[in-house]
Amino acid sequence: MIQGKTIAFLVAPEGVEQVELTEPWKAVEQAGGTPRLISTKPGRIQAYNHLDKADTFPVDATVDDVSAAQFDGLVLPGGVANPDILRMHPKAVEFVGAFFDSAKPVAAICHGPWTLIEADAVRGRTLTSWPSLKTDLRNAGAKWVDQEVMVCTGGANVIVTSRKPDDLKAFCQAAIDAFGS
Repeated sequence: MIQGKTIAFLVAPEGVEQVELTEPWKAVEQAGGTPRLISTKPGRIQAYNHLDKADTFPVDATVDDVSAAQFDGLVLPGGVANPDILRMHPKAVEFVGAFFDSAKPVAAICHGPWTLIEADAVRGRTLTSWPSLKTDLRNAGAKWVDQEVMVCTGGANVIVTSRKPDDLKAFCQAAIDAFGS
C-alpha cells in the first residue's frame, strides 16, 4: 500500500501512450496513493492510442511549479513522442534527475527510459524498454534486458522498467511495490 503517498506522472503536452498513463494511474489510486499529472505546459495533455489521438487529461502542475521534494515517486509513461519531447525540455530533465538525487523510486515504461538517459540516470543500472531503445540505453551505460519487468535496486533508488503495454500488469505491481517501500 502507498496510502498517503503522492506520485508524479510526468508527461509532455502531446504524445503519451494513453494506456501507459491510465493503468499506472489507476494502480496508484487503488493502492491508496495520489497521482498528480505534471507537464511542461499548463492546461490539458493529449494522449494517444499508438498514432491516433485519444483522450485529453488536465494538468495538475507544470515542472516550473513543482519539485521532486513534493512527491514520493515518479512514473514516466511511454509513447514515442512523449519522452522525446520531455528529454528536450531542461526543466523536465532536471525534475527527473532530482528524483535520483533524492533516492526516490522511478518507474518508466516503453520509451520512457529516454528521459532517464537524458537525466544521466542509467549508467550502471539494469533496465528494459521498448526494444528500439536497447542501443541508446547501452550507449548510456546501462545493461539492457528483454523481460516483462525489471526492478533495478543497484543504485541509490529503485528503477522499475517495462517494455510495452502488454507488460502493464507486472509494471504496475512492481511500481506500487517500489513506491510502498
